[in-house]
Amino acid sequence: MPARPAPKQVDHSRTIMSELVMPNDTNPQNNLMGGNMLRWMDIACAICAGKHTNRPVVTASVDNVAFGSPIRNGEVVTLEATVTRSFTTSLEIYVQATAATMQGTNPRRTHHAYFTFVALDKDNGSPVAVPEILPLSEIEEQRYAAALRRRELRLVLAGRMKPEDAENLRELFK
Repeated sequence: MPARPAPKQVDHSRTIMSELVMPNDTNPQNNLMGGNMLRWMDIACAICAGKHTNRPVVTASVDNVAFGSPIRNGEVVTLEATVTRSFTTSLEIYVQATAATMQGTNPRRTHHAYFTFVALDKDNGSPVAVPEILPLSEIEEQRYAAALRRRELRLVLAGRMKPEDAENLRELFK
C-alpha cells in the first residue's frame, strides 16, 4: 500500500449541515423518526470523511448512537461531524446533533454517534491509505485517544480481534 497522504487538522473536514423536520420525517407522535436522524447523520459523516480523505468512502460501522430528546415537526436539526482519528484505511467520525426552533430559540443537544468509514480507490474500489488527523484542542485530543479503545471494542465485537489482544481496552480495567 502506498504511503499515507499528509496529515490534516480536524477543522479541514469539519462538516455542518442543517435539516428542517417536515411532516413526512415524523412518526405518529409528531417527532422526528430515528431512521431519518440516522440517515442525516450518515450523510454528514460521509461528507466529512470524503473531505478528509479526498476519496470515495463507505460506511463500515455505526457505534454508540445516543438518542436524546425528541425533535418536533418544524424544528431545525443541525449536525456537526468531525474526524476523531484515522487508521490505515479507515477513519472514525463523531457526529452530534442539536435541535432548535427555526428562529434559533430553545437550542439543545439531542443525539450523537460514532461512524466508521473506509476510503476507496477511485478506479478499483479497494481500500486505500487515509491521512492521519492532527488533533489540536483538548476535546480533539480526548476523542483521538479514546478512538483507539472504541476501535478495539468494535473489532472484538465483530470477532476480528481477540479480547486478550485489545491492549488499550485492558488499560481501562487495570
